[in-house]
Amino acid sequence: MTIPRRHLLPHHLHHDVAGNAAAPAVLFLHGFMGSSRDWDGVIRGFGHTTFSLAVDLPGHGASTGLPDEAYTMPGTAQALLAVLDEREIERCAVVGYSMGGRLALYLALHHPERCRRLVLASASPGLQKAGEQAARRAVDEARARRLEAGDVDAFLNDWYRQPLFASLARHPSLAETMVAQRLRNDPRELARSLRGMGTGSQPSLWERLGALSVATLAVAGALDAKYVAVAGRMAALSPCVRAVMVPEAGHAVHAEQPRRFVTLLHTFLKPTLLKPS
Repeated sequence: MTIPRRHLLPHHLHHDVAGNAAAPAVLFLHGFMGSSRDWDGVIRGFGHTTFSLAVDLPGHGASTGLPDEAYTMPGTAQALLAVLDEREIERCAVVGYSMGGRLALYLALHHPERCRRLVLASASPGLQKAGEQAARRAVDEARARRLEAGDVDAFLNDWYRQPLFASLARHPSLAETMVAQRLRNDPRELARSLRGMGTGSQPSLWERLGALSVATLAVAGALDAKYVAVAGRMAALSPCVRAVMVPEAGHAVHAEQPRRFVTLLHTFLKPTLLKPS
């Protein structure tokens, strides 16, 4: 297979690499307001058995000031392919959390030839109904304007008070660390991400699950009832998807139970890790 050279595109994404460059590659995609650093603990768990790439998605970390198209699902997918091309990686496993999981699923459905295996942590294929999408876009627009107004501390306080993150009360030091890390992002760039990559803006992928050809692990924290249900529904719609619950974890499953999460990854990706990139 001849790999096209996309890495000269203007929307280059900052990314960190670790491990053995000769080993099979794993691409890590963070959630909204996160960065490549969110995966540090997980990547350390792999050591030199993989070549790990952790990307700052558009509007996050050092991937800022990009063209508008880069802040969309198709544009970001193309930018990810450019990262793989630059590193001369033909195929890799993809691990995505929340927003990064939605992006990982999009990548696997539109570019299955580049994906060996897929891990979706607390991720959804999106919203199916036009009315739900429109309502969510309105919510995301209000959130984007609030970020642009500069009241980031209050925004983060309200964000983590959502029922989705209730389990973080069990991990006060983790919650403090997450908030501190998210404050490093540019709020105007986060607003751009919300508008272009928010759940209301992406097309629904539910209808395409039957065409999924990549072995997929849908992971949800057992305390996150919403995404436990989403993972189960995805598994029911696609023979390629297996749903797994992680005990004593909520939405931020990889951060709340990192050892269990790494063990899951090792077990699921083992066939991939035994093959060359």
